[in-house]
Amino acid sequence: MSTPLESALTVVVSRRVIKGKESEFEKLSTEMTQRASAFPGYLGATMFRPASPEDPEYRIAFKFRDRETLTAWEESEARAELLAKIESLLVKPSEREVTSGIVTWFTLPGQNPVTPPPKWKMTIVSWLALYPAVTLVFVLFGDLLAQIPLLLRTMAVTIVVMLLMSYVLMPRMTRWFAFWLFPKKNHDVR
Repeated sequence: MSTPLESALTVVVSRRVIKGKESEFEKLSTEMTQRASAFPGYLGATMFRPASPEDPEYRIAFKFRDRETLTAWEESEARAELLAKIESLLVKPSEREVTSGIVTWFTLPGQNPVTPPPKWKMTIVSWLALYPAVTLVFVLFGDLLAQIPLLLRTMAVTIVVMLLMSYVLMPRMTRWFAFWLFPKKNHDVR
């Protein structure tokens, strides 16, 4: 039986908006997120705005608990109604990729759909970020952590480390190791 983290799915959608339609697009995207949040299994969403005025690409990443809850959302009338309006504001149709697990740590801005590197490479780069992060937490807070019961200590350390990994370390590590993780891809990181 899979755990919730193992079955969770992340959908990364790339949308290139017609110049001058950004405000309308963002309003509809916000409404889409609000509607999705009312569906069972919804775990969150993030919108990444264009990296530069020359490139109108928005990336939206949203997560659902499992395939069934994602399918229920994607087949809903609530989504279909807004999707038609959103698509009318785009230079070309949306691009969409469904991933699971830590694959979403290994994405480069402007490269969608997400094609993950081999698992062994993801493992090595993850470890290169994880080892110093955990070591730093213990160097800085080791004495304080030693006074906390094991379960609470483990919870505190894993929360801090996962936040660091997801929001600070892995985006940087992916950029730094792009030459190795994505050797046959264009590395135009914006």
